[in-house]
Amino acid sequence: MFCGAGGNSFGARTAGVEVVGGVDLWAAATQSFQLNFPHADVYCQDLRTLDPFKVKADVGEIDLLLSSPECTHHTCARGNKPRSEESKETALQVVRYASIMRPRWIVLENVVHMRPWDRYPELKQELMDLGYQLREQVLDSSDFGVPQKRRRLFLMADLQQVPGLVVASPSIERSTVSSILDPEGTWPMTFLRKPKRAKGTLERAERAIEKLGENTPFLIVYYGSDGSGGWQPLDVPLRTITTVDRFALVQPTPEGHKMRMLQPSELRRAMGFPDSYRFPKVTRREQVKLLGNAVCSPVMDAIVKTLCKDKLKPQNASRQAVSHESHNDEQLLPAELCVV
Repeated sequence: MFCGAGGNSFGARTAGVEVVGGVDLWAAATQSFQLNFPHADVYCQDLRTLDPFKVKADVGEIDLLLSSPECTHHTCARGNKPRSEESKETALQVVRYASIMRPRWIVLENVVHMRPWDRYPELKQELMDLGYQLREQVLDSSDFGVPQKRRRLFLMADLQQVPGLVVASPSIERSTVSSILDPEGTWPMTFLRKPKRAKGTLERAERAIEKLGENTPFLIVYYGSDGSGGWQPLDVPLRTITTVDRFALVQPTPEGHKMRMLQPSELRRAMGFPDSYRFPKVTRREQVKLLGNAVCSPVMDAIVKTLCKDKLKPQNASRQAVSHESHNDEQLLPAELCVV
């Protein structure tokens, strides 16, 4: 549900799940999803008008339901702009579909600012009324090897027992901005200090140069602002990617500092997608939006392995896994799980 570009399902697939369907209202998202999961049923439709009985008839019985409801009107990134209660209430569709499809497991992902929503307790209570036991965790993608600090709320539900605690492996090394950058010279750069460059941009860059020195590259927050001076070094994970171009690389050169925006290929790595993951031929703005709306797949991989570990053993499988997010027609390991 709210499949987006497919980060949730790609993570579930790498954990050993068979992905059988995806739903999203945005055509670019369902195109991306279909490219990478060609064997799944994909619905480009509003979940509120789509009939869950039809979905169940199409895809059959499922074990796992993944959902990433609209987060725009929960997130603090919206600032003081008006909030839409109708948008927030799309999360309640999870209850509607779960009551009909009856998966054993559910994972709902959203921004942490969903928790203060006055209907969030109602959402949890309705799931418990359906028989689900819940666990709520806030997980940071950088703890799971993703080169981005991205804290998200995950509400996990199980019909048979309390979901286990998801813990990152202590052996995972923290990835940094440097690991996502394309080779120097791949993309054109312009001079930082050029006429008509925004004053705020220059101020952020000057703060970084004062701290790091003249010879060290760094990132600036090109659009928007944050509480850390509007810049960051390259030896730490990237700050949270949003749905708009946000970060610019500043590089010292013999002619002076130059800069460029981070490219979709780099943001893709920062989200945990492999370079082989396919995106539709859409505008750069839509590519960035697809990435900013996505879920980091290594986090979902860890969640599914924890939540569904008893059914992920290949020797217990009765079906061959087929993923609607698979980026090619490769054979998958057997598994018993199906995801919508």
